[in-house]
Amino acid sequence: MGQAIKEKKVNKANKAVRVPGIYRGLFPFVPKRAFFEPGALEYSLGIRIMKILKELGTEVSLTGTHNRVTGIPGKTAREAYLEAKRTLVVGVRKTLDFQTCKPSAHFQLPIVTSCPGMCEYCYLNTTLGKKPYVRVYVNIDEILGQAAKYISSRQPEITVFEGAATSDPLPVEPFTGALSRAIEFFGEQDNGRFRFVTKFTNVDSLLRINHRGHTRFRFSINARPVIDRFERGTPRLAQRLDAAEKAYSAAYPTGFIVAPVIMFEGWQDEYRELFTGIRDRFGAGQGLTFEVITHRFTRRAKSNILEIFPETALPMEEEERKFKYGQFGYGKYVYVPEDMASIKTFFYDLIGKYVPRAQIEYFI
Repeated sequence: MGQAIKEKKVNKANKAVRVPGIYRGLFPFVPKRAFFEPGALEYSLGIRIMKILKELGTEVSLTGTHNRVTGIPGKTAREAYLEAKRTLVVGVRKTLDFQTCKPSAHFQLPIVTSCPGMCEYCYLNTTLGKKPYVRVYVNIDEILGQAAKYISSRQPEITVFEGAATSDPLPVEPFTGALSRAIEFFGEQDNGRFRFVTKFTNVDSLLRINHRGHTRFRFSINARPVIDRFERGTPRLAQRLDAAEKAYSAAYPTGFIVAPVIMFEGWQDEYRELFTGIRDRFGAGQGLTFEVITHRFTRRAKSNILEIFPETALPMEEEERKFKYGQFGYGKYVYVPEDMASIKTFFYDLIGKYVPRAQIEYFI
């Protein structure tokens, strides 16, 4: 009985904001509360975002800094997490030194941090702490100006930027327009390229931009049981594939991240069904790219996941994995070498059979 009451309180705390009719359907993410750095309101974009949020009925307050926000409720780790996922923070990105982003790009493009999705396995459970609120930045032109400097410093080489290294930027696009601005910017760069990945589907505002083929539009997909069990608060597989078709038809270089690949009972049949659906929509896959990432977790992430989702069915038995140090210096548990080899062989064969003209960018 106690658990049922606790769950009821959490659900009540996260009751959806009622969206006015003129906005209904335009915003996949409507925050319950928003915090603004005062400096954000010195930018026209900050003023615009505040106006929209107030019209949506979002609670709006000021905060001293976007890096340390107080005022997000939650007596338990689960409540704090759920409330943070309903919180938007609008700030000015002051640090313009971009992080590297292997293996998908040379640098991260920091336009958004975090995501309103609640995927149980998310690696941000390691990096963003107990309250992974969504942050957007209003000084987009300054961020893109810094990208231009990186491009210039590496000429005549092509410099690639990843726009979703620590976020999913698409659900907040109706507020910021940051993706539109970035796509337009990179369309003008002879030596710059942009890429981002999303689980969300509100792509229509991006379809008529003159991207010149300089932005790779990627979608994170998975076997249906993985999406249904672990990817809370995100569109379903069919909706993502619909959105991918739109991007592909708009001549965007298009790709898929299959992540995380999880070995569960019947996993091969389910992933085969996934690729049957891709073949039916994209034929031989001309121009498509695939990035395949196996499931992995850190001790810190496991601890956070079990606090937030104590009922999780994620496979996190440390004794069944291999411990490995990652590029950022912390250790993670990955599949043992025999399982990794089995997954790699399966996916290379699968992609070769179902979408033979597609390219596999990497497998990890």
